[in-house]
Amino acid sequence: MTRVESPFDHERLEDEWLEADGFGGFASGTLGMLRTRRYHALLLTATRAPAGRIVLVNGIEAWIETKGVRTPLSMQRYAPDIVYPDIAASLISFDTTPWPTWRFRIDAQTCVIAETFVAKATCETVLRWRVALNDGEAKGDDAITLHVRPLLSGRDYHALHHENGAFDFSASVDGEHVAWQPYHDLPVIRVVTNGAYEHAPDWYRNFCYVRERERGLDFTEDLATPGVFTFDVRSDAAVMILSADVANQSSPVAHAAAMEHANALAETETNRRVSFASRLHRSADVYVVARSAGRTIVAGFPWFTDWGRDTFIAMRGLLIATGRLAEAESILLAWAGTISQGMCPNRFPDYGDEPEYNSVDASLWFAIAVHDYLATGHASDTTRARLQEAVDTILAGYTQGTRYGIRADDDGLLRAGVPGVQLTWMDAKVGDWVVTPRIGKPVEVQALWFNALRIAAQWNARWTEAAGRVAASFAQRFVDSQTGALFDNVDVDHVSGTADRSIRPNQIFAAGGLPFALVEGETARAIVAQVEAHLLTPLGLRTLSPEDPAYRGRYAGAPFERDGAYHQGTVWPWLLGPFVEAWLRVQRPDESARSAARTRFLAPLDAHLDRAGLDHISEVAEGDAPHAPGGTPFQAWSLGERVRLGVLLGEGAHANLPDANTPNRATM
Repeated sequence: MTRVESPFDHERLEDEWLEADGFGGFASGTLGMLRTRRYHALLLTATRAPAGRIVLVNGIEAWIETKGVRTPLSMQRYAPDIVYPDIAASLISFDTTPWPTWRFRIDAQTCVIAETFVAKATCETVLRWRVALNDGEAKGDDAITLHVRPLLSGRDYHALHHENGAFDFSASVDGEHVAWQPYHDLPVIRVVTNGAYEHAPDWYRNFCYVRERERGLDFTEDLATPGVFTFDVRSDAAVMILSADVANQSSPVAHAAAMEHANALAETETNRRVSFASRLHRSADVYVVARSAGRTIVAGFPWFTDWGRDTFIAMRGLLIATGRLAEAESILLAWAGTISQGMCPNRFPDYGDEPEYNSVDASLWFAIAVHDYLATGHASDTTRARLQEAVDTILAGYTQGTRYGIRADDDGLLRAGVPGVQLTWMDAKVGDWVVTPRIGKPVEVQALWFNALRIAAQWNARWTEAAGRVAASFAQRFVDSQTGALFDNVDVDHVSGTADRSIRPNQIFAAGGLPFALVEGETARAIVAQVEAHLLTPLGLRTLSPEDPAYRGRYAGAPFERDGAYHQGTVWPWLLGPFVEAWLRVQRPDESARSAARTRFLAPLDAHLDRAGLDHISEVAEGDAPHAPGGTPFQAWSLGERVRLGVLLGEGAHANLPDANTPNRATM
């Protein structure tokens, strides 16, 4: 959990919370309630799980009136940079357990507690407010009235909304049920509430989203408000339950009374959340969502859907290490059915059904995930045979040759790449510029190829000789005689005998992070030493040594600048997993070493759980100190590798679990 109390500095007010449903939709925002991204919303729905995401309810304007005084419970930023109203004076505390909860000071005797949570099973967003009195205080006769004005759009989640004549403000009101349909081709927005609705249509203009401005993108938006809800919170809590008419996502009790329905959802969600073994396990759950009739893993919130490479890396921690084996099996079997010419898809696009096959390593990471899953002993004979067949198909395709020049070369190593296409995980591309093309024989691809062959050789002797050939060629071709560590790429651009001596983290996979080490002894120690000296930071590994002329220490600015730095020095937390595993392998892997690793490597990473994306780990951080986080604030493989590391280091199932006897601030 993350708990923050006043006084709040500006930076903390912009830390972000996330409430995800089980279909790819979510609610998100900031501790200070300012929307700083186009993706911040209270009702963001996936119309084709987990894609087809649309924003329906962006936010609210909320305030309390009592004794003639108006106290704001929400905050907005308008262009050029005007914050109004400001809640900093009245906001007392914020807590993420069991869900985002704010506590506001109304007067000396009275506080208002505001809560937001998403019911994962029904995709409904629940907003609740209630009055809390100081100990010994009695409720007075003064009215305490809550006003809530919803702010709507109806747009793709990557887009922005502007005032227009086509927006339909019409409201359908039936007792505690209110509905709007802003645009005829979008789902109906439904609200179940115990408040009184007054129709008062208007436009709120020029909201300013500072994270978008920093990213060099359009950053202003107009939102429509159809009316205002009013509640007497002196006598009872106020409830608004937001939902959208989307197939398979409607509530089974949509016509229940508002308070009854909210309480039922809250009880179900509370029971679900306390069932997780730890804070990390609970956070891991948000990435596991529906796709078609099965399950998948969202690569990150707020803007990623499911990617092949990310799925197979993340599931090792998010699902296999946490014992969610049925879901791991379902996902692996689903991806096994997508293999084409020996390749797993790299991603499914937001629109359209055709997957993209443009990755050399996604298929090999599939083999790694299959190995980890089969090692649990959970698979039935039928599942085991199907997954083994899928891995064999990948290896056969890569041996014979497939798209983009991917094939086993005469030396047994895997060559890959054509101009203009980014095939490795270092996949940034701006227009026609591939920032790190790495055409040839990239080092981590060889480690993955060797591991896939070794894995498959356990059930198919055909691959044993090939694995041995890879190991021999690798030792001959990749060790840099000057440093004892490894080249990042050989046969660069398919020119025989060339080598790239850039100091990058990719070499770590030859020594750690995978089931079978490709190098050991002095070479492994040299790799760990070089990576530690040049690339290690508290939040992960840099993607390039600061001593390299191409190093970019800041990850900021317009897309061209950010993508140019993405793998040229920017830190990636997920790489800490393979590094720590390699570090342990070259140490004496006893409890003393594991304890040292927990203190040295995990503690700084865990401190990040309370910043940026609260209870989660960011996608990237800047290479230069103080390593400001960037990219998506909620990243699946960052968290997945942290979970996997906990198991590797013998951390125990209950690490980071809040004390069950500590009262949630929302219930005090």
